[in-house]
Amino acid sequence: MAVLEVKELTKIYGRGESVVVALDHVSFSVERGEFVAMIGASGSGKSTLMNMIGGLDHPTSGEVIIDGKGITSMSEDELAIFRRRNLGMIYQFYNLIPTLTAEENIVLPWRLDGRRLNKNRVKELLAVLGLKERADHLPGQMSGGQQQRVSIGRALINEPAFILADEPTGNLDSKTSGEIIDLLRYTNKRFNQTVLLITHDEKIALSADRIITIGDGKILRDEVMKK
Repeated sequence: MAVLEVKELTKIYGRGESVVVALDHVSFSVERGEFVAMIGASGSGKSTLMNMIGGLDHPTSGEVIIDGKGITSMSEDELAIFRRRNLGMIYQFYNLIPTLTAEENIVLPWRLDGRRLNKNRVKELLAVLGLKERADHLPGQMSGGQQQRVSIGRALINEPAFILADEPTGNLDSKTSGEIIDLLRYTNKRFNQTVLLITHDEKIALSADRIITIGDGKILRDEVMKK
């Protein structure tokens, strides 16, 4: 079953001689449990595509469907709630709240939704993420790799349709980058968690089950990797 369907997605900026086609009728789908890497150079259109999938920007035409729901026609308020409940977002610079502990950052989506805390779920995630000893630490008291683990926990807490990871290792050294990719791979297998990884790094992309290469706003290749 497809958790993500992108249909004829097009994004055009400007007019006349200054027109820029950032996305040109892009179509693909991602099945539940897949680990997909999207790779492309700067200016290829991958960041624009990520913003469309994450509901952070609106396409000129086309459609994004997540778990059977079209998001392109949602209002900003509807999108904000939908993102919080259905998407797990991981960014290059963590985007943690500096005054909240690791555990408080992880459960923030629950707090914003007024949901009761599931202590067993939190305990399980802290163990999987290797953060049991850091649960009460503030972001400023943790390394970059530990902060990214917290952001992964925050992305996982709602058991989202899929995780959208935008250059999650771009601010980390090579050893820590490998650990973060291994962790995403592990959560993909343990929780059958669908992962869409945006990267410019071919070595990181090779960790995925499938690689979609984008260039000049179009899909150039869509390859299933042999493991």
